[in-house]
Amino acid sequence: MAEAILFYLFAIGALAAGAQVIFRRNPIYGALSLVGALFFLSGIYVLLAAHLIAILQIIVYAGAVMVLFVFVIMLLNLKEEELGEQRITVWKGVGLAAVVASFGVIAWRALGPAFPQGALMQGDRRVDNALLVAGFGGVKTVGRILYLASILPFEVTSLLLLVAVVAAVVVAKGRI
Repeated sequence: MAEAILFYLFAIGALAAGAQVIFRRNPIYGALSLVGALFFLSGIYVLLAAHLIAILQIIVYAGAVMVLFVFVIMLLNLKEEELGEQRITVWKGVGLAAVVASFGVIAWRALGPAFPQGALMQGDRRVDNALLVAGFGGVKTVGRILYLASILPFEVTSLLLLVAVVAAVVVAKGRI
């Protein structure tokens, strides 16, 4: 029961922080909201017994990547008048629809059957299929998947971050 309450608190917090990322006008506030969403997601990983992934979520994404994003945003040094007037766009509507759909899925799962399909009973407790995988969330499993099965996306992501930083420095240098 306590795990279910914590899950719903973390899920609602992640959705609320994600909505703030979309709707904040100031990019620094949006980035800080993204840090909050990443911390809530880390809490969900802890509930899934994936402690390594939870710690990596905080260290890598909420720590290093978000510091990089904030650095790039501050390097651009956007003035209030450069942000333009606040207006409702199609993408904000899409983001609002995604948030509403996410809240709907959470409410549907909360009101759904006690033991949904995909769950097994072991004794008198419920065991999810994801937790039955040996080594789920452990260092060995994550390392094997990251460096054997997902090496290309890992390297492409690092190159994209490097290109983003170089582009921000070039744009900022033109303004100085």
